[in-house]
Amino acid sequence: MSLARFSFNQATAQRWPLPDVVAGCVAAGVPGIGLWREPVAEYGLARSAKLVRDAGLAVTSLCRGGFFSADGWRAENLRAIEEAAALGAPELVLVSGGLAAGSRDVDGARRRVADAIGELAPHAEAAGVRLAIEPLHPMFAADRCVIATLGQALDIAERFDPAVVGVVVDAYHVWWDDTVYAQIARAAARIAAFQVCDWVTPLPEGVLLGRALPGDGCIELRRLREAVDAAGYVGPIEVEVFSAEVWARPGAEVLDAAIAGYLRHVV
Repeated sequence: MSLARFSFNQATAQRWPLPDVVAGCVAAGVPGIGLWREPVAEYGLARSAKLVRDAGLAVTSLCRGGFFSADGWRAENLRAIEEAAALGAPELVLVSGGLAAGSRDVDGARRRVADAIGELAPHAEAAGVRLAIEPLHPMFAADRCVIATLGQALDIAERFDPAVVGVVVDAYHVWWDDTVYAQIARAAARIAAFQVCDWVTPLPEGVLLGRALPGDGCIELRRLREAVDAAGYVGPIEVEVFSAEVWARPGAEVLDAAIAGYLRHVV
C-alpha cells in the first residue's frame, strides 16, 4: 500500500525537533507534514519554510488559527494566515474558541465565530490560504471550540466559496456523531483536511490527551476514510495524536507506528 496521501502531523511527536521530524519523514518516504505555529516560530518562520521546502515535503496544513473569544484574535489570525502562506500551507486550521469569560451564551459565541471568519476570509483568499473550520468534540465546547459538530462547521462554511473556507474532518472529534456520514457527503468539496487518530478509554485527566495511534482504539477509521473519499476528497490524510504516552516514545518510533497504523487501519 502507498504512502502517497500520508502526512505526519508534527504534534504526534511533540518532543521531536522540527529538523529531526523533517529528516525522519524524508527517510521514511513520507511526502507530507502538518505543522504547528509554536514550533515553527521557535525554529523561525523563514528557516522552517526553507527546511521543509529543501527536503521536498509538502506542508499539508498549519495549526492553528481561531480562538475568536480571545483578545487580539483578529491580529493573531492575520499573522497565522501570513505564516501559512509563507510555509506553503494550503490550509489554516481554525479551532474556534470557547465561551467568552463569564459568558453562557453559546449561540452568541457561534455567531461571533461566523462573523470572525467572514472578516478573515478576504485576507485568506488574497494570501491563497483556505480557512479550515475544525469542529471539536462537544466536551471542548466551553473552553476550546463552540463548533462541536461537522454540521455546525458546514453551516458557517457554506456561506463562503469552498476554495476559501472549508472544514476539517478529524476522526477524534466526529466519530461519535450519528449524522457524520451524511455531513461528510454534504461537505463534498468543502473538506479541506482529513485527520486521523484513535479514541481510547478511560480518557486521561483533562481529556485533551486522550488520543491514540490509528488502530489502538475504537474508531472506524477506514469507514471514515471511505466516506471522505466518496465525497470527493483526494487530499492528504494526516495522523495527528495528542498523547503523553505517545510523546514519551522516540520520534522515529512514533513515526514508524503511525505509518503502520495508517496502512493497516486507514487505507
